[in-house]
Amino acid sequence: MMHLRPGYFLLLAVSLLATVSLRAQQQTASTPGHQEVDLAVTYTEQYSNLVATPTFWLPGGSVELSAQVYHGLGFAANFTGNTVSNAANSGVGLSMVTANFGPRYTFYRPTVAGRKHSLAIFGQGLIGQAWGFNSYFPSTSGVQTDYNSFALQVGGGVDVGLSRHFAVRVFQADWLRTEFPNASTNVQNSFRLAAGIVLRIPQQQR
Repeated sequence: MMHLRPGYFLLLAVSLLATVSLRAQQQTASTPGHQEVDLAVTYTEQYSNLVATPTFWLPGGSVELSAQVYHGLGFAANFTGNTVSNAANSGVGLSMVTANFGPRYTFYRPTVAGRKHSLAIFGQGLIGQAWGFNSYFPSTSGVQTDYNSFALQVGGGVDVGLSRHFAVRVFQADWLRTEFPNASTNVQNSFRLAAGIVLRIPQQQR
């Protein structure tokens, strides 16, 4: 059975988001609400486990592309990479790349007189793939050094606008579920924390 690398999944997600963004620009005033495309670049720490215990942190980074389409509803594509050379003092390293895509809802509070910054609070549920490599994955077919797994990512965050086109992602928290073989449950529940910068591209409404 052929496994898709996360990069292919991300390319599909970006293509879909570009299509959604184009359609948003073509909408008329009959579909009101704040609409924009955001590109966020963040530093991301992931709290994970090999089996159940012990746990460890994986530093890394994320790129996230999102589009608000109608009344706060939209889509997001998240691409994250994390790595550690010695996971939980086991002598085994782990590198992980995830590519997830799915719906997002954003509550947007614009800048008004007397208020310096806009505020965006979002929640999302994404699915996709996780690719683990440079590690040790024991399975029924033998030990593998890389493996593709289903990935589920659920969470949200807060963006504070600095201007019409720039914002700071002050906080993002996500739960990540993966299914890498580990000679036990073959399930990992990880926690992600991220912060960074956001490029905003407002969409014109006619």
